[in-house]
Amino acid sequence: MSEKKKFNIEYEIKSSPRILYSFLIEPNGLAQWFADDVNVREQVYTFTWDDEEQKAKLLGIKENKSVRFRWLDDDPQCFFEMEILQDELTNDVALGITDFATEENIADRKLIWDNQIEYLISVLGA
Repeated sequence: MSEKKKFNIEYEIKSSPRILYSFLIEPNGLAQWFADDVNVREQVYTFTWDDEEQKAKLLGIKENKSVRFRWLDDDPQCFFEMEILQDELTNDVALGITDFATEENIADRKLIWDNQIEYLISVLGA
C-alpha cells in the first residue's frame, strides 16, 4: 500500500461562518451535501452513500472555525479537516479542506471534493 500524502484545497463560499459551520458539524447539515445520510453516536459519525456506510471519529472542533474527522478504517495518522477561513479585511469566507490520499489518488480525491463543495454551495444558495 502506498503512503498517503496530505493535500489542501480552498473554496470561496458566500456564507456566514456560523451558517457554514452548521453544515460541517450537524448530521442533518452534512446529509444535505456530504453524504446521503449521517448519524452520530458518541462522537462517531456514520456516513451513508448508496447504502454503504463509513464511520469517522470526530477528532476536534473549533466552534464556527473547523471540524476534523478520522475514518475508522484508515491510517490513524490520516484525517480530513474542513476549516472556515475568513479574510480580516474583506470578510470573504473560504472553506479550506485538508485530506490525505495516495499520490495516484490525489487528483480523484480533489475532484470528489470539488463536486461535494459545488453541491454545498448550491444547498447554501451561495
